[in-house]
Amino acid sequence: MQRGTDAARFLAALDADWARLVAQAGPCAHVARPTREPYETLVRAVAYQQLHVKAGDAILARLLALHPQRAFPLPAQLLDADVATLRGCGFSARKIETIRGIAAATVGGVVPDLATALALPDEELIARLCLLKGIGRWTAEMFLIYGLDRPDILPVDDFGVREGYRLLKSLDTAPAPKALAVIGAAWSPYRTAAAWYLWRVPRPPKAKAREPAG
Repeated sequence: MQRGTDAARFLAALDADWARLVAQAGPCAHVARPTREPYETLVRAVAYQQLHVKAGDAILARLLALHPQRAFPLPAQLLDADVATLRGCGFSARKIETIRGIAAATVGGVVPDLATALALPDEELIARLCLLKGIGRWTAEMFLIYGLDRPDILPVDDFGVREGYRLLKSLDTAPAPKALAVIGAAWSPYRTAAAWYLWRVPRPPKAKAREPAG
């Protein structure tokens, strides 16, 4: 993909540390799915919150099995499902409240459809989604990165991104989110690719970073 090649070239030109990382990881191979409706992408993101990928996969598989006639349950179907059924899928009480809130906000028009979301600016979308209970800035940013393929998003609250930068620069401590936002301004317009690379900075044994599931 041309964007990945352009991003790799841009970031490698920043300094020797970035050049070495890009050489190790190769061209940015970030994969997004900008064909899913925002409702589906957000529900999927909640399923994976604070879980390993395999656990999130299992929860989603059980949810999808409830409505085998559809690729993904409709918002109304999610609202109609009782708590016991959703708990049986593996959702916690808090996550059930969150995904039902997403479904209700989709029916009410707060969560935009894909065509509308694609036309909205990054910060406007983030602010809109953060109005939903259980949806913070990190989840909204993951939606922009994986659901809309936005090229210039830096999730500074992500531990893996901040730790990656610490290791890249051989720092004693990782930068705070606000500090990383200032540092990362130099990575624009390829901050999404920068995050992709920072997730891939070589980690010490038993400390591998995990890129969020898309």
